[in-house]
Amino acid sequence: MPIPPSTAVSASAPAPASARQHSAAHAPNADVSRSAPRRIVFLLAFACALTVANLYYCQPLLPEIAKSFSASQAATGGLVTANQLGYGVALLLIVPLGDITNRRRLVCGLLVIEAAALAAAAAAPNLALLLAASAAVGIAACVVQILLPYAATIAGDHERGRVTGTVLSGLLIGILLSRTVAGLIGQAFGWRTVFAAAGVLMLLLSAILLRAMEAAGPEVAISYREQLRATARLARSEPVLRRRSVMGGLMFAAFGLFWATVSFLLAGSPFHYNQAGIGLFALVGGAGALAAKLTGHAADRGHERATTVSLLVLGLASFGAIALGRTNLAWLLVGVLLMDAAVQGANLLNLSVVYNLSNGARARIASVYMTTYFVLGALGSAAGTEAYRYGGWGGVSAVGGGFVALALALFLSPQRRR
Repeated sequence: MPIPPSTAVSASAPAPASARQHSAAHAPNADVSRSAPRRIVFLLAFACALTVANLYYCQPLLPEIAKSFSASQAATGGLVTANQLGYGVALLLIVPLGDITNRRRLVCGLLVIEAAALAAAAAAPNLALLLAASAAVGIAACVVQILLPYAATIAGDHERGRVTGTVLSGLLIGILLSRTVAGLIGQAFGWRTVFAAAGVLMLLLSAILLRAMEAAGPEVAISYREQLRATARLARSEPVLRRRSVMGGLMFAAFGLFWATVSFLLAGSPFHYNQAGIGLFALVGGAGALAAKLTGHAADRGHERATTVSLLVLGLASFGAIALGRTNLAWLLVGVLLMDAAVQGANLLNLSVVYNLSNGARARIASVYMTTYFVLGALGSAAGTEAYRYGGWGGVSAVGGGFVALALALFLSPQRRR
């Protein structure tokens, strides 16, 4: 997939360390005639959907969890931040293992740990232990960022945008349906049942992937310490990766800010939604999955820059509609549709660009990009609860729009060419 001049790595520049250390014998994607089996691609999308959902189940349940523990909205809002911070730490320290260990063993082991963390969340006797379990859920959920670069690795050069878009669409559908499913199950059976059922699903998924994934050895024969150093060198040597990582993180900060606070808006006046209603509201985010599919095709055709600008402008406009949605459901729905499409479409474009910076060791790229992405997302969630606490829905809308404006300014600023 061609990368436009604004984001391309110069052909005359030395290859990054990750590319030099990657053996051609371990680079299946180097053969442009190779295509990823459709069955495996859809299984990876399904696995990402089920796993990433664990990060979002708590969001429509926050008002009910607050009642269960007689806690404040700000305190229970910390569950979202704990999830994302745990995820961010894992992206930095665990995801790089994807290049240097047996991926199948790593993925299945993390899914078992995820099941245990979800069981702990279901049984938590107080908010403090639920916060700790939420952080553990976030840590083990990093498995999706091992599966995404795996999908990019087994895909041919001619289809990488499409394959990445398909797997990412599965991830987005998981995010979308997680809130709806959690809201409906929580309303019918209580919030603890949501986490217990998710734990069972993780055990089943681990067994399925144990049979389906190849038992391939590591892509790079180096130690864990050397891998972390190589990841740090990659971040220092690739300005495109740094820029796209921060852009994506700022967009995800706006996304996290909205979804960490909207349940409180919907539970209060004038909407008065229950858990099921809040969960059903999340269905409008389906535009994000559609945007990812369309953006994947645009990426394969080399239209990253124009599409990125369009999506960032769309994201900025979305928070104007979200601000008007304080008492008007129609405007709130329009804002969510635009915001989800902008955030998820921009994320897919970023991934398409950065995964093409190297033909190997893509777990390093995923570690740099997604660590930045989710750390900024966690900060966005935390900023959202504070903005709602002190500025109400107007404060949330203003801060969210500010994050998107920063991403747009960063993308339009002069770029250093390598």
